[in-house]
Amino acid sequence: MYHIYTRTIGNEILFRNDDNYAYFIKKYCYYLDDKLDTLAFCLLPNHFHLLVNIKENSTNELIVKGFSDFLNSYSKSYNKVFSRNGALFQRKFKRKKIDTEEYLTRIVIYIHLNPVKHGLTRAPSEWKFSSYRSYLSKSQSKLNRELVIKWFGGLNGFITTHNSNTDLFLPEEFTLEKY
Repeated sequence: MYHIYTRTIGNEILFRNDDNYAYFIKKYCYYLDDKLDTLAFCLLPNHFHLLVNIKENSTNELIVKGFSDFLNSYSKSYNKVFSRNGALFQRKFKRKKIDTEEYLTRIVIYIHLNPVKHGLTRAPSEWKFSSYRSYLSKSQSKLNRELVIKWFGGLNGFITTHNSNTDLFLPEEFTLEKY
């Protein structure tokens, strides 16, 4: 499992409207669905976070190429639509291996609380561009919800843990937004 993240160059906005968010997810699924199980995500105006589990048939090279193709495809479309040139993302995406149970718990909460942390919402359920709402829904999803719900001891545990940690910001080693 990995926490994958990146941000835009400078103060560039990554998502200017709802269609940008939808297109980003569409491209992500197109390039990476066959390589990764997505456990959690959050798309914010200038960066994104993903929690993924590598599928058995995937290799590091396939995943890196998939991300490169995905981010390049999104950037080219974005540049065309908004009449801009050049790189959109700061550098290659970053990834941090989930190597402890504590980190897994904290990173799921961190990803979902990111809009709260940045003052975009007061609760994770208010941000429509994250996986949090999908966990509350019974609609079909490409997320591997079963694994995360089980990890939190069921849906009530998932909700309670997120709600009780809205003021919890991760220690320095878990905060990965310093680039």
